[in-house]
Amino acid sequence: MEPEKSKEAASQPMEAEAGDPVDPRELVSSDDEIDYSVEPEFYDPDLDDVDERWVNKQRKGRTSDAVLSCPACFTTLCLDCQRHETYVNQYRAMFVCNCKVKTDQILREGKGKQKNCKGKAADSSTKSEGENKGAVYHPVCCKVCSTEVGVFDEDEVYHFFNVIPSNT
Repeated sequence: MEPEKSKEAASQPMEAEAGDPVDPRELVSSDDEIDYSVEPEFYDPDLDDVDERWVNKQRKGRTSDAVLSCPACFTTLCLDCQRHETYVNQYRAMFVCNCKVKTDQILREGKGKQKNCKGKAADSSTKSEGENKGAVYHPVCCKVCSTEVGVFDEDEVYHFFNVIPSNT
């Protein structure tokens, strides 16, 4: 428990760090200390043009259907991609940034149990080894927050399905 302050101490102005006495009743708000006549340092009117030139240099003249971002942390993952013709929320790309391929994990395109002509489920273990193998993929994660955003296939193409697209 703190000791009680005397009435004299309570009426004394508070001391600022610089040693100047500051009475909190005199300050209306912290905005009183800000000089709005000076333009903020962090504003650059030419920054958008510089960013656009950088993106165009990265794309090397190619056009893109979207700029892809991580859904969790909004980090840019791809500047040059193609939208899937059938599945409009999926994209493919060859050149990415801020992505990590988990080569220690393998995902296969699975067919599961198939039905034969009589409608009975045929166990996939009865299939030959060649028929049972599907395409092999590796999970792709955001390098910043490790959110899974897509897969990487045998042809070294990235397939994104858990991303936020934005207009280019």
